[in-house]
Amino acid sequence: MFTEERLEQILSMLNENGRVKVTELSERFNVSQGMIRKDLQRLEAEGVLQRTYGGAILNRKISKSSSITARMKVNLSSKELIAEKAFAIIEDEDVVFLEPSSINFLLAKLIANSTKKITLITNMSIIPPLFNDNETVKLICIGGVYDNKSGGVMGSEAIKSIAKYTFNKGFLGSSGVNLITNSVGTATLEDGNLKEIIVSNSKEVYLLVEKEKFNIDSTYRFATLDEFHGIITDSDITDDIREKLKKLNVNLI
Repeated sequence: MFTEERLEQILSMLNENGRVKVTELSERFNVSQGMIRKDLQRLEAEGVLQRTYGGAILNRKISKSSSITARMKVNLSSKELIAEKAFAIIEDEDVVFLEPSSINFLLAKLIANSTKKITLITNMSIIPPLFNDNETVKLICIGGVYDNKSGGVMGSEAIKSIAKYTFNKGFLGSSGVNLITNSVGTATLEDGNLKEIIVSNSKEVYLLVEKEKFNIDSTYRFATLDEFHGIITDSDITDDIREKLKKLNVNLI
């Protein structure tokens, strides 16, 4: 087996299991442990893994909290596509919740410029002005402490208000999705607590994420993938991601 082929298979195993062991790789590929260590050293230099005692783990980025203004400038074309997919599944008479996210802001724009007759509940403070000229949407704004970084209302009062409602469809963002641990996360505890309420109070809850988010870990886990009715993401995700989502019985949209 050529070195490049072996490296490719090592990466495949890392993506599947999150970690590999030198002893197991040595036996699998029938090469010395010294050779495997050189392989792992090379892959670490390329930034795809982190060597550990006796093996290696997949090198995943850790999400960082960023402002809504900054997030609106990143992956805009992907976010617009995801927002359009989400818009397509919203039906008349739905009660919809949109929490603070850049994709949800784009989704709100689509709703505001449509004639769909829905009730829209949100704690994202920059969404309401979009509906100044809309006559078909009943808009309910959640009150609480304004957080200018997220562009939304957070805190215990917001959670209490959200807990009083039941939603036909809830749309959530995430700063990182780990397909190995089946976890969906966010950067802050406060945001995670709010998202948990939306998940539990939604008859159907959808995760809206770009493909890059599948390679990022988050500080706070607020849900597992099986809690979502579907994941709405880019159309060109890798076959590896598709296969993992299929194994987790996740509805991919």
